[in-house]
Amino acid sequence: MDEGSIIERLRALVGEENAKKLEKIDHPSLHHLIVRYVEHCRPDRVFVCTDSPEDIAYVRREAIRAGEELELALEGHTVHFDGYYDQARDKKNTKFLLPPGVDLGSDINAMGRAAGLEEIHDILNGIMAGHQLFVRFFCLGPLNSIFSIPAVQLTDSGYVAHSEDLLYRQGYEEFVRLGRAARFLTFVHSAGELDERKTSTDIAHRRVYIDLEDETVYSVNTQYGGNTIGLKKLAMRPAINRASKEGWLTEHMFIMGVHGPHNRVTYFTGAFPSLCGKTSTSMVTGERIVGDDIAYLRIMDGVIRATNPERGIFGIIQGVNAKDDPLIWGALHSPADIIFSNVLVTEDNGVYWIGKNGEEPRTGLNHSGAWYLGKKDADGNEIPPSHPNARFTLDMQLLENLDPELNNPNGVTVGGIIYGGRDSDTKVPLEESFNWVHGVITMGAALESETTAATLGQEGVRKINPMSNLDFLAIPLGAYVAGHLRFGAALPNPPRIFSVNYFIRDKRGNFLNDKTDKAVWLKWMERRVHSEVEAILTPTGFIPRYEDLKELFAAVLNKRYAEPAYRQQFTVRVAENLARIERVERFYRTTVPDTPPTLYAVLDEQRARLEAARKRYGAYIPPSAFE
Repeated sequence: MDEGSIIERLRALVGEENAKKLEKIDHPSLHHLIVRYVEHCRPDRVFVCTDSPEDIAYVRREAIRAGEELELALEGHTVHFDGYYDQARDKKNTKFLLPPGVDLGSDINAMGRAAGLEEIHDILNGIMAGHQLFVRFFCLGPLNSIFSIPAVQLTDSGYVAHSEDLLYRQGYEEFVRLGRAARFLTFVHSAGELDERKTSTDIAHRRVYIDLEDETVYSVNTQYGGNTIGLKKLAMRPAINRASKEGWLTEHMFIMGVHGPHNRVTYFTGAFPSLCGKTSTSMVTGERIVGDDIAYLRIMDGVIRATNPERGIFGIIQGVNAKDDPLIWGALHSPADIIFSNVLVTEDNGVYWIGKNGEEPRTGLNHSGAWYLGKKDADGNEIPPSHPNARFTLDMQLLENLDPELNNPNGVTVGGIIYGGRDSDTKVPLEESFNWVHGVITMGAALESETTAATLGQEGVRKINPMSNLDFLAIPLGAYVAGHLRFGAALPNPPRIFSVNYFIRDKRGNFLNDKTDKAVWLKWMERRVHSEVEAILTPTGFIPRYEDLKELFAAVLNKRYAEPAYRQQFTVRVAENLARIERVERFYRTTVPDTPPTLYAVLDEQRARLEAARKRYGAYIPPSAFE
C-alpha cells in the first residue's frame, strides 16, 4: 500500500481529526502499523493523543467513564482493581518470539517466532470490539538525547494509557520532530473481555510476547501494570537487546544522588529485586532521587553516565508509612493525579493498604469485591485488605526530593553501583567489592534473593537473580555477564561496587537492621567513593569500621550504635557464604553454558579465602578478627 493509500485508509478507520494528528508525523511505517492493528483488533473507537492538556485529560476521563478507575475522596486520586488472579507479572506466559537458529539460553522463556506471532494475532483478532483504542506516543529517556528511545503504545485500556501519562515523557512532538528517523519500540495491548468490575476475564489466554526482530511487545487478556504498561519492564527486553549490540547497558536499577560533605552530591545506581528495599532506598530522606526502577548506562568521556527512561513511579505500596517513608507518604496524600491499584477503598472513599498508619478497617472494597475482615477466597485463603503487590502510580514531580538532573540529556555521572537482595542468613548489611570484576561477579552476577509477592508463585524461595535483571533479559545470560565485565573494565576508574542486605536475621529470626539504617549505609558508601573512610578487608569484601558507622549513626539518625550490634551484623558467616557460592556455581554450570570463565575463577578465589579464614578463626568470624 503506497503512502497516499495508507493516509486514505487511516482517515476511513480513525476519522478525520485523528488522521490529521497522525499525518503530522511523517512516518509511513507508523501509519501502516496503526492501520494494521485497527483493522485487525476492530475497536469501536480510536483516539490519537497529541499530549495536549485536553487530550491527556480526555484519557483520564475515559478511564473513569469506562469503569477501569474509580474516583476517590481526595482530589485527583483514583483507584484501579485488577482481576483477583491477575495481580503480578506472568512469567510463565511471558515469552520471547525467536526465529530459527536463535537461542537465548535455557533460563529465558522463549518460543518459535512464527508460531508465537500466529497465536498472538489469533487472540488479537477482533479483541477490541466494544472498546476504545488509545494511540499514545512516548519517549524513553530525556527528549532529544543520546539516551532517547521513542515508543508507540496501542491499548484499549484507559487505565494503561492514563498510567503511562504519569510514568513517561510524552513523545508526540518528538515523533513529529524525528519523522522518518524515529526508530521506535511498539507495544500492542488489549485487556480483552471484561467482567462487571471491568477486569480481564480470559486469564487462560493471558499472553505477553516480545518480538525482538520487530522490537514489538504484545500483551493480551491482562490489566496488571507489570504485564501491560508497555514502556515499563516490557520495554526493558528490546532495550537490553539493543544496548548489547551498541555497547551500553539497560539495567533494573534506581538512580539517586547522595549528599556528602561540602555540598557534594554523588550518584549511585542500585539493583534490587521487588520488595527488597529498592524504592525505599532511592527515597531516603535528605537524598535526591533520579529514578526508582530502570536505568540506561553509557560510557561518555571516560565515565559511566546514567539516565532514568521514566519520569514517574509505579511502586509497591505495602508497608509505606509516615515514619519510614515520609517523602512517598507526603506525595500519596497530596491532591494530585495519583492512581492506586489493588488497595482497599474504605467507607469514606479513602484508601488503606497493609502497613499503613492507623487502624485496619473491617470492611471496604478491594480486588476481591466487597471485603470484610476474615473474608476467604474459593481456596479457603484469607484475603488481606490490600494485595501484597498493591501499587501506586505517580509523577515524580510530586516528590520534594526530585533531583534537578532528571531530564539532563547527558544523564548523571555514576560514582557507585549497589546490589541488594532479601537474604536472611548470609550476607552482611553492607560491603564493598575488591574491584570491578569482583563486584560484577560476587555481588551482581551472584545476586540471590528470597522471592516475594511481586511475581506469581511461592514466596520465600531462594532464587539467583543476576543484577536483578534475569526476568527481563533479551540476550543469553552469559553474554550479559560478559558485557558487564567489559563495560567497566575498559574504564580507568570504574565506579565502586557495593552490596547491601536489609534482611539479615539472628538465630531467633529477628531482623538485625532497622528500616532507617539504610540512610547510614548510603552515607558510608558516598564517603568510600571519595576515599574518605577506611574499610576492613574480609574474605568477601571490604566492610565498614565500627568507629565510622558509630559517628554516622549519630550524625545521620541521631542514634546510638552499639558495638555488639555492629559485631552481630558484620560477622562473616563462613558456612552460609560457602553454601551460597555452591548455589551460584551450580546455577551457572547447569543453566548458563556460555558463562565467562572469569566467573568460576572469582568464585574459586572467594571460596579459598573463606575456607582459609574458617581454618584460622572458626565458622562465625567477628569483624575484629580482620582488623
